[in-house]
Amino acid sequence: MSLHAQISPEAQARLQAQRRNSTISSVVISLLAIVLVGLILAFIFLDPLLKETPVIVSYSSNVVDDEKLEAKKMTNSVERKPSAPSSSMAKVIAANTTSPTAVPVPEVDVPEPSTDFGDGDDFGDGWGSGGDGGGGGGFGNIPATMRKRCSPEDRMQRLLDSGGTEKCEEAVVKGLDWLQKTQNKDGSWGNSNKAAMTGFAILAYLGHCETPISEKYGDTVLKGMTWLVDLGMKQKGRLTTGAEPNPQPYEHGIATYALGESTTFCKQLGINVPNLADVTQKAGQYIIDNQHKSGGWDYGFKEDSPRGGDLSVTAWQIQALKACKHTGMDFRNMTACIRKALDYVEECQDSDGGFGYTTNTHSHSPNGYATLTGAGMLSFQMWDKGSVGAVRKGAKYIVKKSKFDYDTPDADLYGHYYEAQAMIARGGAEWDHYNEMFRDELLNNQNADGSWKKPGNGQKLNAVAARFETDTHYRTCLAILMLEVYYRFLPATGAGVK
Repeated sequence: MSLHAQISPEAQARLQAQRRNSTISSVVISLLAIVLVGLILAFIFLDPLLKETPVIVSYSSNVVDDEKLEAKKMTNSVERKPSAPSSSMAKVIAANTTSPTAVPVPEVDVPEPSTDFGDGDDFGDGWGSGGDGGGGGGFGNIPATMRKRCSPEDRMQRLLDSGGTEKCEEAVVKGLDWLQKTQNKDGSWGNSNKAAMTGFAILAYLGHCETPISEKYGDTVLKGMTWLVDLGMKQKGRLTTGAEPNPQPYEHGIATYALGESTTFCKQLGINVPNLADVTQKAGQYIIDNQHKSGGWDYGFKEDSPRGGDLSVTAWQIQALKACKHTGMDFRNMTACIRKALDYVEECQDSDGGFGYTTNTHSHSPNGYATLTGAGMLSFQMWDKGSVGAVRKGAKYIVKKSKFDYDTPDADLYGHYYEAQAMIARGGAEWDHYNEMFRDELLNNQNADGSWKKPGNGQKLNAVAARFETDTHYRTCLAILMLEVYYRFLPATGAGVK
């Protein structure tokens, strides 16, 4: 016996209706899902299709017309890895890692100098373009590339155009060779006042466009830079080596000047000397922050001493700050500082055109000659004021009274270091007169080893602090810098000494 359940017709009809509704709902839901997926896909893929393809714009490079680019050839040789800095460079820095603040191994980012060396402002337009001298430097159109600026051919042409001779270049190279041989193992120079002496040597090398990647002098320059940077790292930007306050502003100013130019060169050449820029920034700011209220600078960087500073100390700070400005870094209160400094320098000038030691005494006048006249002139010229009356009067004073005779008391190398720069910036007949007076005297008194002999032939020099010129390194650096004025176009010099 079996049991069977029967569904009434009405119930069966309701069941079929439910099935139809379920089927229709399923179809509608499926269609909505398909539409939704379609919308999502359209949103994803349609948007890029509606966007415009960006236009690629190319610009012609600033390659000089007369320089041809060498066509690149494909070869099947295996590509070599970029070469690391030379072992000698690594040893240079390793020799200075005696303290936690020492400088690590520098990174040389490019195998050879960049051709885009500055934008024209860094190094000025050339000597002799300012002032009333008519421009005798012949540097009105310094080429745009560092290679041309620093090539032996271009350097020799500038030298000859400016009144130099081949012997001037030979003397400079012999001097640089001597500096290389006498460098201390730690990278410094000298036995005392090492910061200043090292700064002098670096300035002499940079004046000849010798940088850390120069083939002959590269390691020498890098060791010197590294020693100064290491000193600054240990002393929070202070570049001095002694506790005696009087030499401190000289040391710091000269060393900061050297690091300022080093920073500009290394920046343009793509050379990363760790902490170089940092120390330069701190060193330059220290000068600004410790200016005397008179506008000058004084021993020990005193800001309110009764003496009020002096032009000899002040001129080094002015040179250093110009080099710092050309690094492109920002320095607080730079403009106001220089304005006050130039006001101070102007107050040091006497009515006859000579520049004295301070604003209230012209004691830097042995034998009646104001030995800081060139320093006063250069201070204005460096800051684009080569045409002011103070410079014109100073140039006339030098033409009338300056003397340079190496074997007599009239051989003050310190005074003439400034005068050589100031007078070539004047150019014209004034420069011709000065050049004829000093050039051969300096050339004829270089020792066979490349150094310069003691001036004065045993007589007391008509100079202030002449005892320093008994130091062979000191006077050799001054002589080199004087002979480099024919082509030296560093950040702190240039057109009208920009």
